[in-house]
Amino acid sequence: MTVLDQTAARRPLNTGRLLRTMLPALSMTLILLAIAWLNPRAISYFGFSLMLNLAIPIALATVAQMFVITINELDLSIGTFVGFVGCVTATYLHDTPWLGMLILVAAVGVYAGLGALIHLRNLPSIVVTLGMSFVWQGLAILILPKPGGSAPDWLKGFMGFQTPFVPFPIVAAVVIALVVHFALMRSAYGAVLRGAGGNQQAIGRAGWSLLKTKVVMFALTGTFGVISGMALIGITTSADANIGNGYTLLSIAGVILGGGEFVGGRVSPIGAVIGALTLALAASPLLTFMHIPPDWQVAANGVILITVLAARALIGRKGA
Repeated sequence: MTVLDQTAARRPLNTGRLLRTMLPALSMTLILLAIAWLNPRAISYFGFSLMLNLAIPIALATVAQMFVITINELDLSIGTFVGFVGCVTATYLHDTPWLGMLILVAAVGVYAGLGALIHLRNLPSIVVTLGMSFVWQGLAILILPKPGGSAPDWLKGFMGFQTPFVPFPIVAAVVIALVVHFALMRSAYGAVLRGAGGNQQAIGRAGWSLLKTKVVMFALTGTFGVISGMALIGITTSADANIGNGYTLLSIAGVILGGGEFVGGRVSPIGAVIGALTLALAASPLLTFMHIPPDWQVAANGVILITVLAARALIGRKGA
């Protein structure tokens, strides 16, 4: 009886938590319903393949941003970094694969070094990554002064792969979400990494190195940024130094839309991927079907984000 009483006492809190967890999926469902109402033919294999064509690079960039948000930091350079990776992919990785891979590995090393620098010198990550955004942008322009280059054939083939029954972007999104979820949310070391954002003192007292956690998380951000840039070029088949500039705001919005918070190490890999897919769906297809100019894409994403945050705050207030 005591156990039942305790379960009943916890029920309101669990209900509120469940509603907050379901918000990302609910927001995506509403977007899909709006698209289905405006153009029923879009809800098909071909329609989803077309609408979610660029969703995978956005989802990967969102997951990259999620890693630094997990440790209470913010990366304002992920967009230009994706553009830099795209330029390397369309030039060096295509023409001289070994050199291209070396550059990309070194870029991940730079990201890991940024994590160490931010921790050791107690620097604000916003300032450091903002400065790095200009560095990545400049390097991208040096590599590819004007749009061009070509994606490697193997990369174009992989990103153009057609899976049976379910479109490839959806399959890829599910795989990304599950892999990151189990690695970060279900593994023992994942708990340590999240703890570095939730309670740094406890992690330090337990004998774990905060420096190492910062380095690992920034290295993961760089790794997923590299994969995002490569995936983007595999889809577009050519590069531009400015191709990923919008990914910084999209990645932050995707994490927050997916249930993440800027403090406390509270993130959701599955929610972040759903948030990225929601933004990808709302950005172009929905506005096209509503005959709204593309210039309003950012405004549409902002409205969605504000609405979800307002709903989250309302649920939290009722649950309090």
